[in-house]
Amino acid sequence: MIVGHGDIASILKDRPGFIFFAAGVSNSRETRESEYKREIDLLKKQNKSRHIVYFSSLCVFYSVNRYARHKKHMETLIKKNFKHYAIIRMGNITWGKNPHTIINFLRNRYKLGKPLEIQNTYRYIADKDEFLHWTNLIPEWPCEMNIPGIKMKVKEIVAKIKSGNL
Repeated sequence: MIVGHGDIASILKDRPGFIFFAAGVSNSRETRESEYKREIDLLKKQNKSRHIVYFSSLCVFYSVNRYARHKKHMETLIKKNFKHYAIIRMGNITWGKNPHTIINFLRNRYKLGKPLEIQNTYRYIADKDEFLHWTNLIPEWPCEMNIPGIKMKVKEIVAKIKSGNL
């Protein structure tokens, strides 16, 4: 079963006995508490006897903002309430239409001819093939997986967008 309709859910393939929970907060700058509560409430409705796959974020290792705290909380809920689980932590994805991902945000600004804010920082970028490779390897026992993809400076991401390679 696949829960969700966003960018991640759109490329997943159903797997018997598994719940792919891809219906969470997808905007790391989200401020509405109702969005965080919605994800928690939806998680509580899931069948606890099935193997749940939760899509978290690598930001749990380096950030303390509201989104990172929420992801950490969700991971704790998963571990406490599900005997069988996989927590998949990832960075940014290269596919989809979510305007809040860094890639789509930068792509859209570039297409509109708007200035691009190029921070002197790194982001982790995973493409569809890498994502699907790792999700196809999820074992049936409890596990945590990190899918970092490629570590890139934001200026490298912008250069790839401008060249049409991202």
